[in-house]
Amino acid sequence: MLVGFVWYIAARDTPEEHPRISQSELAHIKSERRALASTEETLNPLQQISWSRIVGSKDVWAVTLSYFCFGYVAWVFFSWFYLYLVKVRGLNLQASAFYSTLPPIAMVACSLLGGVLNDELTASFGRRVGRCGTAAFALFLAAALLVLGSQAASPRLASLVLASGAGALYLAQSSYWSVTADISGSRAGSTSGFMNMGAQLGGAVTALLTPVIATHLGWPYSFFIAATLSAGGALLWLVVNPSRSLTEV
Repeated sequence: MLVGFVWYIAARDTPEEHPRISQSELAHIKSERRALASTEETLNPLQQISWSRIVGSKDVWAVTLSYFCFGYVAWVFFSWFYLYLVKVRGLNLQASAFYSTLPPIAMVACSLLGGVLNDELTASFGRRVGRCGTAAFALFLAAALLVLGSQAASPRLASLVLASGAGALYLAQSSYWSVTADISGSRAGSTSGFMNMGAQLGGAVTALLTPVIATHLGWPYSFFIAATLSAGGALLWLVVNPSRSLTEV
């Protein structure tokens, strides 16, 4: 409700309606609009990106499947981490409440850090290293930390290591969104929407599957499967080429 109130006060539907915009900024926005409209009017029809081009791209599918793996792992923490600390690790209410805040804190911090690393490495070594390398490393690291955390004897150490795994996962977050922008340009909304569907499907699967695995095989296996998917998501990044535009014939 608070965020909604701030949004209602601060945001406007168009730049022209915003009371704090300067005339110079508004003029700049309008000039960019005219340039973009002129470019799209003269765009070669072969460069228009259709849904068949998006769905037929192996890069889009690799990123989408990898984001499915990402979403599966992330939702283990969103859906089940607190209950895991209480029922499996035996932490009391106060300790569980504290340690269950660590994954989202780590996710926020590492999401921002991953964006910085992505930009810096891309500027220095190119998109393949900055985008794909960052994501692959992050997902492999997350897989290792999930396995180590699930095996730690101390509940508090396990909580810290698993939270670190959640943070490592989110080092990859910026790569997903930057690559869809790289390869699809002005059609990034459609492409990133398709990719994001993968993460949501992954979240839906883990919300249902994780307790089933934990009940029949034990909680360590829930984390082992999440780690396996994380490693699989990392491998998928190795086939992504962020320099291969969807506009290429």
